[in-house]
Amino acid sequence: QVQLVESGGGLVQAGGSLRLSCVASGRTFSNLGVGWFRQGTGKDREFVSAISGNGDTTGTTYYADSVKGRFTISRDDAKNTVYLEMHSLKPEDTAVYYCARARGVYYYIRVNDYDYWGQGTQVTVSS
Repeated sequence: QVQLVESGGGLVQAGGSLRLSCVASGRTFSNLGVGWFRQGTGKDREFVSAISGNGDTTGTTYYADSVKGRFTISRDDAKNTVYLEMHSLKPEDTAVYYCARARGVYYYIRVNDYDYWGQGTQVTVSS
């Protein structure tokens, strides 16, 4: 069993920055991919970013077009933690952000490619 706990969300003005953290306990995810998703009010959960695990030698990252150049995903497997650095935040980034562990070693963009999810952390960007 894996437990994922997100933190770092909050209220920020447009143009501001936040860093989200996702800490894993139980069985860790060092060899597996990890993704960040978000879900705005009344919207479907959407892919934000993902990073491959050390089962993939390149540590590949991938971003949704809407966040490319503004968000950076990284992982510290010694701390069982994955981060999402968010800069130049926009009101449309407002959502609950979830981290999730992938079923495989690469990065994935579909919700169904992930089997464990955190409870989410709220990010609100004011205009």
